[in-house]
Amino acid sequence: MATVLKDDRFRASGISEAEWKVRVDLAAFYRLSALYGWDDFLYTHISARVPGPDHHFLINPFGLMFDEIAASSLVKVDLDGNVIGDSDYGINYAGYVIHSAIHGARDDAHFIAHFHSADGVAVSAHAEGLLPLNQRALALIPRLSYHDYEGVALNLDERERLVADLGDTKVMLLRNHGTLALGASPGEAFSGIYHLEEACKAQVRTLSIGRDRVLIAPEEAQQEVRRQISRDRQPAEGAKSHHDLVWEAALRKAERQSPGFDA
Repeated sequence: MATVLKDDRFRASGISEAEWKVRVDLAAFYRLSALYGWDDFLYTHISARVPGPDHHFLINPFGLMFDEIAASSLVKVDLDGNVIGDSDYGINYAGYVIHSAIHGARDDAHFIAHFHSADGVAVSAHAEGLLPLNQRALALIPRLSYHDYEGVALNLDERERLVADLGDTKVMLLRNHGTLALGASPGEAFSGIYHLEEACKAQVRTLSIGRDRVLIAPEEAQQEVRRQISRDRQPAEGAKSHHDLVWEAALRKAERQSPGFDA
């Protein structure tokens, strides 16, 4: 797996080995999101905190599609929206507003993904939100937050309300807008957005048969899932964390199906 600098030109630009690894992971996250169909042409965004004390984060250059993004093309910005270093592109300002809010408020927000997938937008606009229709949704609902729609995310004062609504959760539905997940690692953020997107897809398909024919999971089962997701990991499940296993598998998929992200 390519996680080191490929030549001295990156060192000359002040990019450390630690930052390069984050860049490779973030570029892979973009490629994977395109493979799963979560991208929205030039729009939506994934970000990652740059290691170090400066509170910088990396985000996509506005003008490249997700399947074009590589480690070297990511744009570094500070929490005030200033681009750090040279780039041929700017950034999506709404992306800056959303991601700077969370990076500035949450120490555990090392990676943040926000999408406008058709199913995610559909469920975000559903009055009841994510429904307890399946096992995946049941695991998400206890830790899912919501943020009401205020218009295009261009107003800096929305950041305070977004962060307040997020609270200590790591998955969110932005009402009438889309999905969001964050994590302390790329695997945690990827796992969060994967399960949220899949739960939204399942809900849209389920409701297509008619609301009166839909089976809501029994309350006792809902409570049992809440208990089960907080259980201790068992020795038979192996030494590696779930999120590490997820990300290793995801990187292998990116290398097979969308090579070049580490350039």
